[in-house]
Amino acid sequence: MGNEINRLKLAQLGNLEFLAKQVVEGFITGLHKSPFHGFSVEFSEHRLYNVGESTKHIDWKLYARSGKYFTKKYEEETNLRCQIVIDASSSMYFPKESELNKIDFSIYAAASLIELLKKQRDAVGITLFTDKIDLHTEAKSSITHHRYLYSELEKKMHSFNEKVNAETNIIDALHAVAEMTHKRSLIIVFSDLLEDPSKTDDFFRALNHLKHNKHEVIVFHTVSKKLEVDFDLENRPHTLIDMETGAKIKLQPNEIKEQYTKAVQTYFQELKLKCGNYNIDFMPAPIESGYEQVLLQYLIKRGKMVR
Repeated sequence: MGNEINRLKLAQLGNLEFLAKQVVEGFITGLHKSPFHGFSVEFSEHRLYNVGESTKHIDWKLYARSGKYFTKKYEEETNLRCQIVIDASSSMYFPKESELNKIDFSIYAAASLIELLKKQRDAVGITLFTDKIDLHTEAKSSITHHRYLYSELEKKMHSFNEKVNAETNIIDALHAVAEMTHKRSLIIVFSDLLEDPSKTDDFFRALNHLKHNKHEVIVFHTVSKKLEVDFDLENRPHTLIDMETGAKIKLQPNEIKEQYTKAVQTYFQELKLKCGNYNIDFMPAPIESGYEQVLLQYLIKRGKMVR
């Protein structure tokens, strides 16, 4: 998965659902061959029978083999509700010239998580936001619902030419998600977190709102490490354009590189440390590294280890 599949390959493969299945199957196979082979990738389709329940769903063949009563587990019986929240503002469509930008990365990762959640018979919903909530679905586990999610994610990925000067308001979005999402859900956020540093306290108040409503939270900090963190630009005059506001600035990279990298690394490190203080998992997600780490960190978060 190191060489991410771009839009052209997606078109060749047919659809996002098919791609997600390929990714998850490859990921699970890789886990078996890696130092993480202890992770559980077997997904139960039964649960123990509870006295007093109807006996019509008991799996009698399994009883004959095990001597224990199990009932078949149906799709509506979910272990977890997960809400995947994706920043779809203009800055997420950077780098424009790249085969894989931040929104692509987030959508591929989200689609793979949906497939993994489907295998675990968990419920999943998605929220897409810019300066407002563009889409919010309830968490469900039906096949029809999954296909609807894949369809909406595909539409968002292919709308990159429409996203001109779409600003972000992650603070209001997270407050809204906290209220709209069933309590005690797992909230997975994909964003480049390119918010005004003066609003950091407001951002953490929004995250704390999620925690107050008993949600678990994982923040995947989706960035182009090469360009946005390391500022690895050819040393010649550049005109940089803010994709959300349209503001332009002309500069010579080497003249500001040291100052820029120090400031941006300090800012992101502050976010990571504060997330730790709030018991929120902050996961760097550089788009250059591939998104198998997203799946791995999800499994770590859910404690899917066989001891």
